[in-house]
Amino acid sequence: MSPTEAVLITLAGVAAGTINTVVGSGTLITFPTLLAFGVPPVTANVSNTVGLVPGSMSGVFGYRRELAGQGARVLRLGSASLLGGVAGALLLLWLPSSAFDTIVPALIALGVLLVVLGPRIQRSVAARAESRGGIPDHGVWWVWPAVAAAGVYGGYFGAAQGVLLMAILGIGVADSMQRHTATKNVLALLVNAVAALVFIAVADIDWVVAGLIALGSVVGGQIGAGVGRRLPPALLRAVIATVGIVALVVLVA
Repeated sequence: MSPTEAVLITLAGVAAGTINTVVGSGTLITFPTLLAFGVPPVTANVSNTVGLVPGSMSGVFGYRRELAGQGARVLRLGSASLLGGVAGALLLLWLPSSAFDTIVPALIALGVLLVVLGPRIQRSVAARAESRGGIPDHGVWWVWPAVAAAGVYGGYFGAAQGVLLMAILGIGVADSMQRHTATKNVLALLVNAVAALVFIAVADIDWVVAGLIALGSVVGGQIGAGVGRRLPPALLRAVIATVGIVALVVLVA
């Protein structure tokens, strides 16, 4: 690997760490970068997942204030992310790469639609739940299986996992967008970390690539926390939808 390639991969890691902390979809930067430098697709995918884990940890640390009082919620939903992440990582190793070609763009499109319509849908969900005693702190009943399903997708590939999680949390859990971002960062970290452990155990990792992405993504995680925290809810929702649409265009092109 040339010094220029190493610098570009590190910079891609910075960009991915920033985007992952605010929204998700950083994989859409690092994965194509690795492919452009000749890294085989499966090796690129697993090495990228391993490399982005430190950046996810950085993003969680950057949003630690918004996690205050969310311990029980994170523990409950985190179990869904862990189970989903393991299942998704195993699917990546067992299934042909064409298996999710149809469902992945559909999931991203659904996530973008739910983010855009989130406030209206959330009001309807909240009104319905209020008639039954209100929304529990961990969300309505379908939030846990939906988070688990997002974890399966995240363990398999991961691009726009954050868009899906923000849609699920924004509709099914009564809280602010910034606190949802903090929760999303923890859930995405759990998915990436458990998938990375599976890959380290059974797949070939390019440790140079993973290390460069890790270095960049840690820096990006702190940048993302600073930028994301200053975004008002409506603008944050617009950023999430925009990133999701870009992800959709890239994947179907």
